[in-house]
Amino acid sequence: MRTHVKVIAVLFLLMGTVLVIIAAFSSLFFGALATYVGAQDDPDAATGQAVLGLTGAAASAFFVIYSIPNFVTGIGLLKFRPWARIFAIVLAVLALIRFPFGTAFGIYALWVLFRKDTEALFV
Repeated sequence: MRTHVKVIAVLFLLMGTVLVIIAAFSSLFFGALATYVGAQDDPDAATGQAVLGLTGAAASAFFVIYSIPNFVTGIGLLKFRPWARIFAIVLAVLALIRFPFGTAFGIYALWVLFRKDTEALFV
């Protein structure tokens, strides 16, 4: 089960990395869109530019903040910390609603984390 826990840890780290990449792309996308809107001759262009810029900043911040628990949990699982197992169970349950890959990951993670021999690794 030690190998399964390490696989789950790496998957949490990959998920956190993907979220940071999404944050970067959303920032670039909304920034480019705000620049395009701001270059228009419409009198409301400045308002649109501000709203798009704020939306991009909020989306980027959301994805970065959402990635932090994945990184913390992944590192904790690699070190077999008892608190990391609890965090991983919570994040795996939340992953179940992201069909189809999150559901598959959540089921796999829960299957591994609720086994008695896995529980013994985190004591």
